[in-house]
Amino acid sequence: MDLNYFQKTRILDGGTGQELLARGMKPNGTLWSANALLNNDYHNLLINTHRDFVKAGAEIIVTATFTTRKNRLRDNNVEDKFEYLNKKAGEIAVKVKKEFPGILIAGGLPPQNNTYEADNRAKNEITNDFKEQAKILNPFVDFFYFDVWSSIKEFECGIEAIKDFKKPCLFGIHISEGTNLPSGEKISDIKNIIDNNVLGVMLSCVSPENFEKNIHELKKLNLPFGFKLNGFVTTKAKGGYKANYIKSNGNPNEFLGQRKDLNPQKICEISKKFKDAGATIIGGCCETGPSHIKEMAKLK
Repeated sequence: MDLNYFQKTRILDGGTGQELLARGMKPNGTLWSANALLNNDYHNLLINTHRDFVKAGAEIIVTATFTTRKNRLRDNNVEDKFEYLNKKAGEIAVKVKKEFPGILIAGGLPPQNNTYEADNRAKNEITNDFKEQAKILNPFVDFFYFDVWSSIKEFECGIEAIKDFKKPCLFGIHISEGTNLPSGEKISDIKNIIDNNVLGVMLSCVSPENFEKNIHELKKLNLPFGFKLNGFVTTKAKGGYKANYIKSNGNPNEFLGQRKDLNPQKICEISKKFKDAGATIIGGCCETGPSHIKEMAKLK
């Protein structure tokens, strides 16, 4: 893969998990998008979701692997399906790529413990978890996407985990509010671990307002940068994400809220402002569908 790929404007897909729910996938515990892989009846729904993002203008699709991490599968008593689910996600993404050979597949590696929270486990444990998931995805993907991570330690572990696969990675940093990662670290702290294998750095699953607060720090990294914007009211739920998810109806917008102001035209307007400020990696996250990506793609 061309390591300069993100030097020019590129369009990523939107929020696959939330889009699946919006299209009728029934919640199943805390499996979220993994339910579309576990339940054969939803395979075509996932294929069509990927396909519609590409038709809208996405040049990159992310594998539906955000909840196929062992931790989440264990919570739902399907850890024995770990290899099958990750492989199936890769196979489905490849099926779409065969229809649209020009797109790239990003192997989505999610946080291996809790969403929107720093993983405080030992480095070797985190690294091994990342490596096991990356190994299954490797045959299907063009690069790895470190999807919504919350500490510098996780990025260190991720770099080590994918080293043997000889593929580049895209950093997806999460900041719930303000200018600090959930770990308390600054974006600038990541500069010490960036190597030649890093394609670019994004803020992932963040509000437009939060991205704007951090754009200058991202620019200082001297790498291609950008965003996957969400349409949640917040990503900092009182009591933590996991506890709220268990109590909810299996849909994160039940406790994170769903913004009504970020329609496709508004998202495009905001994205143009960020592009004018130097962002080249443009995409959506939770609560952004193909209609949002279609508007963003007009910025190419």
